[in-house]
Amino acid sequence: MNTINITQARKDLFGLVEGVNNGFNPVTIVNNRGGSAVLISEQDWRDIQETLFLTSLPNFVKDVKKMKSGKKDGWKGYKEEEEW
Repeated sequence: MNTINITQARKDLFGLVEGVNNGFNPVTIVNNRGGSAVLISEQDWRDIQETLFLTSLPNFVKDVKKMKSGKKDGWKGYKEEEEW
């Protein structure tokens, strides 16, 4: 992750936003008062929010691990011809 100071960020905000949206790493922006912030793309933020939501669901992580291990007790396979 790149780190720049707030003065540099002000000078090149457009470039920073373009960079994080084009797949570059997030950027940490620090100021002389000790605070900092992280600039990430909107899509990265949405992905983080989705991950947090899914992992907050009861048994979600356990069920995913169970499926990865090949234990499919109680799981019914999907067939394309079936209606949802």
